[in-house]
Amino acid sequence: MEVLNTVKSWANGLANVGVSLAALAIVAEVLGLGSMPFMPSGLSVVDNVSAMLAGLGSQGIMGLLAVWVLWAIWNNK
Repeated sequence: MEVLNTVKSWANGLANVGVSLAALAIVAEVLGLGSMPFMPSGLSVVDNVSAMLAGLGSQGIMGLLAVWVLWAIWNNK
């Protein structure tokens, strides 16, 4: 059981780092600082997030359900 707790802790930490890096990249792009040094030059985080949200929005109730499930998973970590 201790191994599962360790794996869960590592996964939680990696997810938090990923969300923090994504937030940093979005803020930097909105402020006009360009892409971050750790990102490829042609990648636009804001465009990718907008496309993902548009895709979920076009799915109607299924998109809303998918967002709700992801939110529930994130809150139960």
